[in-house]
Amino acid sequence: MNDILHLYAESAITSIGFFWKSGWAFVLGYFVSGMIQAFVPKGSLTKYMGKANAKSISLSTLFGAASSSCSFAALAAARALVKKGAHFIAAVAFMFASTNLVIELGILILIFLGWQFLAAEIIGGLLLILLSSILIRLTYPEKWLQKARERVENEGDDLQENFDWKKRIRSKEGWLLVGHKFVNDWKMAWEDILIGFTIAGFVAVLVPTHFWETLFLTEATHLPNWLIVIENAMIAPFVAALTFIGSMGNIPLATVLESNGVLFAGIMGFIYSDLMVPPLVHINAKYYGWRVALYIAGIMFVSIVITALTLNGIFTYLDIIPESERVVSDITQFKIDYTFWLNLVFIAVAGWSVWANKSYLDDHSMKMMPMEGSGKIKMIAVWTCILLLTVGMLLFIF
Repeated sequence: MNDILHLYAESAITSIGFFWKSGWAFVLGYFVSGMIQAFVPKGSLTKYMGKANAKSISLSTLFGAASSSCSFAALAAARALVKKGAHFIAAVAFMFASTNLVIELGILILIFLGWQFLAAEIIGGLLLILLSSILIRLTYPEKWLQKARERVENEGDDLQENFDWKKRIRSKEGWLLVGHKFVNDWKMAWEDILIGFTIAGFVAVLVPTHFWETLFLTEATHLPNWLIVIENAMIAPFVAALTFIGSMGNIPLATVLESNGVLFAGIMGFIYSDLMVPPLVHINAKYYGWRVALYIAGIMFVSIVITALTLNGIFTYLDIIPESERVVSDITQFKIDYTFWLNLVFIAVAGWSVWANKSYLDDHSMKMMPMEGSGKIKMIAVWTCILLLTVGMLLFIF
């Protein structure tokens, strides 16, 4: 019994350690994202996204990278783009960019996985967009997508973002808006982050290395390495789908996989697959119908596998494939180091942002729109995670 309680407490502390290690990065990333959203006018861009050409896709990528990293928000914004006349290829490019090329995700990857994975994330994110654009162009189901467009014509909020950014950045209201965007992004993402980090901590402690070795064939010395690389790239999206969590919440779990010897191609395939989790596929089905939702998921799967394998080839050729040498317990240790001081600084930044959001809402009488994906089941999962972490922390202390 004591052993079970010890493992439980260690799992909870590992999850909390993930939060501690990345807390300042979340605040920094979302604050920068808030500034981009507040000061970069995007409304004028949407009129150029109606075609499947390089300009449209490039603008969608730029638009996505300047948006929130919340997967649910990415789908809602993509629907709004389609409603305003954006091409479906441009909408998919936006979805990939807004979940793979945002600054907060990059900072998190750098902290937990290292610079090679960050470089791969950026290069692969652009490659994903290119590949998915080509695949959709080659397989374009015009009748399906036309019906899907008709479904959203009378749904969703219009994108509004036309303003003088120079004037806004010099105004008090502009900076209050940054705080408002910061808080809104947190409201949309905190549940996925909490669930993802909790799962990662318990998986890191409770799931034996042998399980990952069997699933990803890392100890199958009788098989050629190229076959194991392909298997890792192909199985990783399904493992990601089973987590039911989004991009930010998946990074600690990717760290667990990396520490257990999963190959580089598998890690990258896992990270890129946040848009393939069942709740997100279901939301796309609500927007566009099941045929189009499954079509988009299929395009994503093929693009992800090819991208992961391509990155593996490039990084192998350059001899910069990272070794599986990170130990989760080392990453999640509590000590007085740069993490401690940065967390103190960015707690103050978060506090100011909350105050700015309150001031902004007082001036504008706005309400936060309900977010897709935040249903009863997710709230049950959230409160379960809070309870698990609280009890586990008390067990660890006492």
